[in-house]
Amino acid sequence: MKIVFFSETFLPKVDGIVTRLTKTVQHLVAAGDEVLIFCPEGAPETWMGARVVGVPALPLPLYPELKLALPRPSVSEALEAFAPDLIHVVNPAVLGLGGIWLAKTRGIPLVASYHTHLPKYLEHYGMGMLEPLLWELLKAAHNQAQLNLCTSTAMVGELSAKGIQHTALWQRGVDTELFRPALRSEAMRQRLHGRHDDTGNLLLYIGRLSAEKQIERIRPVLEALPDTRLALVGDGPYRQQLERLFESTPTTFVGYLAGEDLASAYASGDAFLFPSSTETLGLVLLEAMAAGCPVVGANRGGIPDIVSDGVNGFLYDPDQDGSLTTAVRNLLGEANTRGALRLAAREEAERWGWAAATEQLRGYYRQVLGQRRLELVA
Repeated sequence: MKIVFFSETFLPKVDGIVTRLTKTVQHLVAAGDEVLIFCPEGAPETWMGARVVGVPALPLPLYPELKLALPRPSVSEALEAFAPDLIHVVNPAVLGLGGIWLAKTRGIPLVASYHTHLPKYLEHYGMGMLEPLLWELLKAAHNQAQLNLCTSTAMVGELSAKGIQHTALWQRGVDTELFRPALRSEAMRQRLHGRHDDTGNLLLYIGRLSAEKQIERIRPVLEALPDTRLALVGDGPYRQQLERLFESTPTTFVGYLAGEDLASAYASGDAFLFPSSTETLGLVLLEAMAAGCPVVGANRGGIPDIVSDGVNGFLYDPDQDGSLTTAVRNLLGEANTRGALRLAAREEAERWGWAAATEQLRGYYRQVLGQRRLELVA
């Protein structure tokens, strides 16, 4: 198959969408597919055998890490030269709308996928009143596609309820070879603790430091459990506010980590906390579990697809005061409990390889192409 991706985010940005897309492209190429990617400028010209076309882009004022790329004639020319069998638009916004228009005007089968729960982000940026309008815009865009893929059962249900048609689940994936318990190390623990002493209760957050991640919810945990320490791995637009908020707490701002350093950080924590209640999946939770780090996540969105409360981690209720603290206390309570959670977390992660997720995606592609052939015959 010859597949074109339009993505509003790609390398060098680091997030769950980029991880899924890079792993997917790697396995598509390995399966013999030809791949072309349109994304905001700044990415490498090739990735794992796929050609990458960068499109000039401007940073989003409220979220500078996200760049909006405006489609231009060169995109259409490159698309026509490639002659794809199918277009896949990832999180359609501006560049993605160009991909949708090109698919519709050229009669190319179209798949779209939903990764970022943007309507729920709005309230964290003081624009909650725009949520109904954004849902209407998303519905108009996604309903141009023959298939709309979601990364959790909760999102399949929510998008369907909002009037988005032809939804299906794109199964999760995680690199269990990179993220593994064996990378736990005292040297990394010291790095994560910074100037704070090691009490054996190191809480870990890895991901974007932005308002919608609700990282401030961790502070009451540190106050209620004074023997805990916190390491925040990552960066983002909310870092300065978080540095002020956590100034008097035993918190270390580590910055970005990558590769085995990142995997070692996951493996070296005692509990991974993911307070966000806006997640469509929460890939970092799977990475933590693959590394054998017990997790606490919100009982919202796609997270319950991953975390079985009390079995391979704990869930907390974002609407209940003290729920996050209780969940962390339960996780840290006994060494035997924590050890069992580590094993169960790793076992859950081992069920979800990227190769299987990509083969499922290829099956969806074949299904859409088959439908198009039937329509042409009819």
